[in-house]
Amino acid sequence: MKARLIYAFLGLSLVTLPATSQSTRRWSPQEDGSITWNIRNDLPHSDHIEMSGKSVSVVLRYGVDREGNFTLNKGMVWPLLRTVPNNTHASLMRRSAWNPLDAVFVNSRSLTEEKVESISLNGILTVESRFDKGYYGQWKLIREYFPSTDQPALIEQYSLINTGKNSLQVEIPEEQTRSKTNPENGVTGAYIMEGTVYGSGPHTVLPGDTLYFAASLSAHREGEPSIRLQPETEKAKRMDFLKQLADNLILETPDPVINRMFAFSKIRACESIYETKGGPMHGPGGESYYAAIWANDQAEYINPYFPFTGYAYGNASALNSFRHFARFMNDEWKPIPSSIIAEGLDIWNGAGDRGDAAMIAYGASRFALAGGDRQQAETLWPLIQWCLEYCHRKLTPEGVVASDADELEGRFPAGKANLCTSSLYYDALISAAFLAKDLGKDKKTAATYRQQAADLRKSIEKYFGGTVEGYDTYHYYEGNDILRSWICIPLTVGISERKEGTIQALFSPRLWTENGLLTQAGDSTFWDRSTLYALRGVYAVGETEKATEYLKHYSSVRLLGEHVPYAIEAWPEGGQRHLSAESALYGRIITEGLFGIRPTGLKSCDVTPRLPKEWNQAALRRIRAFGSTFDITVERIRNGKLRVNIDGKSYTIREGETIHARLK
Repeated sequence: MKARLIYAFLGLSLVTLPATSQSTRRWSPQEDGSITWNIRNDLPHSDHIEMSGKSVSVVLRYGVDREGNFTLNKGMVWPLLRTVPNNTHASLMRRSAWNPLDAVFVNSRSLTEEKVESISLNGILTVESRFDKGYYGQWKLIREYFPSTDQPALIEQYSLINTGKNSLQVEIPEEQTRSKTNPENGVTGAYIMEGTVYGSGPHTVLPGDTLYFAASLSAHREGEPSIRLQPETEKAKRMDFLKQLADNLILETPDPVINRMFAFSKIRACESIYETKGGPMHGPGGESYYAAIWANDQAEYINPYFPFTGYAYGNASALNSFRHFARFMNDEWKPIPSSIIAEGLDIWNGAGDRGDAAMIAYGASRFALAGGDRQQAETLWPLIQWCLEYCHRKLTPEGVVASDADELEGRFPAGKANLCTSSLYYDALISAAFLAKDLGKDKKTAATYRQQAADLRKSIEKYFGGTVEGYDTYHYYEGNDILRSWICIPLTVGISERKEGTIQALFSPRLWTENGLLTQAGDSTFWDRSTLYALRGVYAVGETEKATEYLKHYSSVRLLGEHVPYAIEAWPEGGQRHLSAESALYGRIITEGLFGIRPTGLKSCDVTPRLPKEWNQAALRRIRAFGSTFDITVERIRNGKLRVNIDGKSYTIREGETIHARLK
């Protein structure tokens, strides 16, 4: 199937659209860094987006109805208010339709007959509407919705602008909605949820003037004081957080959509960290997964990415997650739990050994290298060694790693040994060898890991390599004869023996559809994470043009299509939730794929830049990894050569060559 068709979404309905056509884009990028949906005759339409702070998360289900009215339901999540039983999903959650504007009067009339003009996103949901009441006045209303950075509250700010010729008499209600949960359902008893209005009372708004008021939706334990906020201060804190992300790890390419999608991906990846009793815990979200960590989402997907962003709280959450996993090292070589839940107080291990030790070793070794902090790396070294030894002890007679399942936890068959686990273990061995050398460990340690990696690579080829549905690629597990999307995993860790057949299979009609990569050929299920891994892997093995073509289509649809603006988890499972770590996987397409950054030491990395033929330059600025802040710029010069500048040092290479860079 040609890549000219890719996927877009309308709620949960799938729509095939030509992603290269401007007419298929509901949203458009703006110069201020946002994306905007300018309302035309394309109604009704609804969507959902998740936003998070350290004590709250909210899924805003918003839209515009056929008459032009704004609609909103708030899926509130308070991860630190635990419910009974205190399991993976035990955050206090409520879906609320409370709307303080329902009790607002302007010139004795309620706010009906609204016409939404635009909706914008950039870490804040902004809605602009107009009201024309004829004799009773004309005004514009701007709504802004965002989570508090550190308080358990959603903030709603309103600006009412008098666009008419006469003054407006506005009455803001002295309203506070308050409800109490059943104390038997809370770990610490009852919880109080409150909706509060700020700026209440009667107001006169002269022509051209603006009236500002606000509201919050919050929750706290019974007996604790109510949450009282300064809305403007809360907005300033949210803006500071967004600016910090925007000012670091900046992508500059000739493609503005990819640039913007990359910038947005940092927001979703970094905001979903909760200040739990067990320390900062990054959580996937999705009204389901909070105050807990997983060996895949956190250790494998996002933790290796945090050092590049410069986000200190993200790095702290990564280190904290590895410390939690390290609690479960044992002399009996029992598996580390897949997930540590309930603020670190309990575990979930319902799928058995999913290859979690390989995931943790992979993520911890890459995080330690990219972090560039020797003391931090020494702290992580025992966990890395334990996980590597665990995997070594799980080697089958054929030399690959046995596990009960993979990260899909039995949704699809994975056999007794799967390609993903062995590939992650392979990469972890290589990273650990680099780390052992930099930490001054016994030379035999690094040599042993390198030899084990070389042996494993041969075993992966012998055990998994083969012809599947006519493609020279991999059997995902022994006996597997149906193409699987995770055949892309070897490409991401530098195993390229079967790259041609694997890439052909990935982009064949059997796996690549208008909905991205199918989990298994012939099925209808897809998970964005496999598509994101595949794009990174295709870049990594030098298929730059193909990777860029599909990346452009994917980015256009995810950022500007029907369900925006982040990577999603899966369909049909989860209703295309904006799980956080998927956005980190998008970012890693750029850092590890397009720019080919591979950590090789606490102060060093390999860089293999990929520059599409239609681009003459690209840059990744203010990279915050390896204890440094540096830029990588790539410029096409002549005769298939590239000029690459890394941390102020210039290199001239042929396309596809690797630079061994030492950072200051």
